[in-house]
Amino acid sequence: MRATGLTARFEQERPQLTALAYRMLGTFADAEDTADQLPDPIVESASDPEQQALLADAVGLALFVVLDTLAPAERLAFVLHDVFAVPFDEIAPIIERSPAAARQLASRARRRVRSEQAIPDGDMAAQRSVVDAFFAAGRSGDFERLIAVLHRDVRLRGDFGPGRAVSTHGASAVARLAKAYAALDNEVRPARVNGAAGAVIVRDGRPAAVMGFVVVADTVRAIDVLADLDRIVRLDLDHV
Repeated sequence: MRATGLTARFEQERPQLTALAYRMLGTFADAEDTADQLPDPIVESASDPEQQALLADAVGLALFVVLDTLAPAERLAFVLHDVFAVPFDEIAPIIERSPAAARQLASRARRRVRSEQAIPDGDMAAQRSVVDAFFAAGRSGDFERLIAVLHRDVRLRGDFGPGRAVSTHGASAVARLAKAYAALDNEVRPARVNGAAGAVIVRDGRPAAVMGFVVVADTVRAIDVLADLDRIVRLDLDHV
């Protein structure tokens, strides 16, 4: 397939690919690396009887935890080739590399994925228990309890509106931010965000943020926060 044909195919499938990229990569910023439009999170009620549906994605939570550690070119080469079966000679112009370099990037990413032993908690109840402990520790102001539920290399990224992107790394830094945010008078409503345990944060009766979590081995490995009110109002959150 020529580059023009691949481009046309990509544009046709952009909405589905963008949503899938968000669920795989687990962060707003990294999903945007693979498409021009930033995807909105998929938010569902925590009591939805189909709570395992999104967890059954072929890519799965384990993969996007690992993908989050890869460079954008590695990530894209690996996903396009290993997930979507796109040949390397078609991947090369997309990532502005030679086909041989694209193959090498995908191989490097594949080795990282295979060597990574992080297996996320597949049981929603186990995920929810950790997320609930995170919010409970934040509300109580117990810094040590917050640290206990966070992986030492936890990452938090958020969209708080135009020009207000947040990115922080490490248990102490994330705990300090979470503690300060929890001090506000917010209601936490459990929800499934992109198929995993999360929450909708409500302030003065209105949704103020959506938080998604990646829970691995009973600790939080990643947190995504959408707090851009202009985007929040466009989400259907009445069912949460």
